[in-house]
Amino acid sequence: MLTPENPSLAPLQSEGDLNVSPHRAGWAETHLDDATRRALEEDSRWFIHQSLSTPCLNVLHGCQGASLEDAQGRQLLDFHGNNVHQVGFGHSRVIEAITRQLRELSFCPRRYTNLPAIQLAKRLAQLAPGNLNRVLFAPGGTTAIGMALKLARVVTGRFKTISWWDSFHGASLDAVSVGGESIFRSHIGPLLPGAEHVPPPEPRRCPFRCGSTCNLACADYLEYVLDKEQDVAAVIAEPVRCTPAIPPRDYWKQIRAACDRHGTLLIFDEIPLGLGRTGRTFACEHYEVVPDMLVIGKGLGGGILPLAALIARDDFATAAAERALGHYTHEKNPVLCAAGLATLDILESENLPARAQSLGAIALRRLAELADRHPCIGDIRGLGLLLGLEIVRDRQSMKPDSDLAERIMYDALRRGLNFKVTMGNRITLTPALTITEAELLRGLDLLDQSLSATAPEPA
Repeated sequence: MLTPENPSLAPLQSEGDLNVSPHRAGWAETHLDDATRRALEEDSRWFIHQSLSTPCLNVLHGCQGASLEDAQGRQLLDFHGNNVHQVGFGHSRVIEAITRQLRELSFCPRRYTNLPAIQLAKRLAQLAPGNLNRVLFAPGGTTAIGMALKLARVVTGRFKTISWWDSFHGASLDAVSVGGESIFRSHIGPLLPGAEHVPPPEPRRCPFRCGSTCNLACADYLEYVLDKEQDVAAVIAEPVRCTPAIPPRDYWKQIRAACDRHGTLLIFDEIPLGLGRTGRTFACEHYEVVPDMLVIGKGLGGGILPLAALIARDDFATAAAERALGHYTHEKNPVLCAAGLATLDILESENLPARAQSLGAIALRRLAELADRHPCIGDIRGLGLLLGLEIVRDRQSMKPDSDLAERIMYDALRRGLNFKVTMGNRITLTPALTITEAELLRGLDLLDQSLSATAPEPA
């Protein structure tokens, strides 16, 4: 069991920061009042405990725009948001669309459809690249991943998959089978058969020792596995990892060509990063590669309601006509779809992908300034408003410093900045795409202050 008394499991790396951190108790002792403690005790009493959620960190009272408010009235600039807040929290147009739809048609049973569902499917098909113009909705990203895996089996007649180690595609048994995080996979099997994994394209952690110049040996290895297995249904991966990890420019073109040669489908999971965060509507557009299926979610519900979508090739339209891929109760829920339509309207009218690109460039320049002054920053990376810093003990060894990363995070919370630590030592910053430039720079100033307060002085 993951507990503070069992620290041997604490170093497990995850896309999120684990709630077994020894720093959390100290932060709570200093910053939480009695009413908040009582609420957290109640939460702990009634919810099943699991890493990454219960026991929880704090109690929230409100959220609006780019900020959160806790039960004690403290404001937090939210550079986390679980990647649902592309249009910010509580956007008035999303709330108005939901409220209006609740009055008109609040639910749609299976076997029936409705205009909001049809309109949202059409809009997504028009937005998606290439011939991705057939849609299925689901009440969450994990279930949409499950539908994609089933459709890949139907289309190809195969069942094997290739995905990345350290990846995350959801928490259901099929999703953790293709995912690569130990916190979800360990001691939970047996998992789906045929779920093969390969190293992710992260040049500085490359097991093929490419050195300073990437030679795409990881892409060659993926095709090597395709060739040896011969019968892989799909390669599934995020085109850009939200940790963040940004593959080399030509990686996906090489994988796309390899999939084509081996009759394997390419599935892109853009659940956390689609809909503008990287500076394009879809992250795969940066690589000029069109997958066979694209999965989106999180922000599709406007930061309010759970909604995800599988967008697939037109020629897959009737491949599973006599089977059931995902007839979920809320498949064509009109209220969810109204939220999705409002979200797409906001992305377009406020030009949020382009805004993410321009604000991301500003943020990267500021992060480069921080790296010049703080030797604990081993690397900075970003694409649009997906930003990250790698915290290390020193730049000579580049050894990850997870303890320091957590101390920085808890100090930042004290100052009014919320973010998460991923894969142990990466500070990941994903603010709302509606954030103002002043708010963005204020958040980075708070991060600067936390770095100065917690990181060792340069020798």
